Amino acid sequence: MKYGTNMPVFDAYADPNTVAQLARDAEAAGWDGFFIWDHILFDPHGLNVGDPWVVLSAVAAATERITIGTLVTPLPRRRPWVLARQAVSLDQLSNGRLVLGVGIGDPVEVEFGAFGEETGAKERARMLDEGLDVITGLWTGEPYSFEGSHYHLSEMRFKPTPVQSPRIPIWVAGAWPNLAPMRRAARWDGVVPLRWEKPLGPSDLQSILGYIGQFRTMSQPFEVVHSGSTPGDGPSRGAEIVAPFEAVGATWWVEDVGPERFRPFTFDASYVWPVEEVAERVRQGPPRG
Repeated sequence: MKYGTNMPVFDAYADPNTVAQLARDAEAAGWDGFFIWDHILFDPHGLNVGDPWVVLSAVAAATERITIGTLVTPLPRRRPWVLARQAVSLDQLSNGRLVLGVGIGDPVEVEFGAFGEETGAKERARMLDEGLDVITGLWTGEPYSFEGSHYHLSEMRFKPTPVQSPRIPIWVAGAWPNLAPMRRAARWDGVVPLRWEKPLGPSDLQSILGYIGQFRTMSQPFEVVHSGSTPGDGPSRGAEIVAPFEAVGATWWVEDVGPERFRPFTFDASYVWPVEEVAERVRQGPPRG
């Protein structure tokens, strides 16, 4: 089991310097991963929002060992070739420590509709699938062209290629019990299952992995990412919470250190997420037994 932290780059965390310091603290405390959200607006009433790629660049420069990435990037609101370029540059800056988490995006009316972007779930899913084909095709550095419903690329060679081989790992997020995202995840390198109304339990995760297993055809390692919260007052208590998820197949425990830790399932733009409390939980380290 590996252990990471995950936070939105909202409010005080829109400042790359603040997040970079938290990443330093996370690496020093023994966390294996440091992940951030990817949003463009989230709340239309003036919430501070940081650019995830600038923030991750600061994180990469501030750390040496820890895995970094987005949980998750809504690929349908990005040009795949731009994201492909950004990801390779960040993979180089971090010496091959980047993971790209992807999904169709949410909240849809704010993140897509407010900008005149596509809001239909099925169409965004098609854009996600095409976008992943485009990104991974470009990452090969070989002559590549693409003709799809949404994206059209003339033949080109897109260089440099990622530091990691065969490419940057891709983790796919989706809300359970929706099945299409789980089938999509089976084609890539990992799954980030979500559920909005209440947390997923070990039995849910077991069902998810049983379903994905029906469609998984590759032999490469497959990461199973579960998010939750543990107390920071001793590793043994946290390990008791983590153990049932590890037993059913989770390979990553990602600690929620953002707003859901303090106001579960409530996202209020007027609420200030306390930097010192978040930093203290990060410094307490992962819930290893």
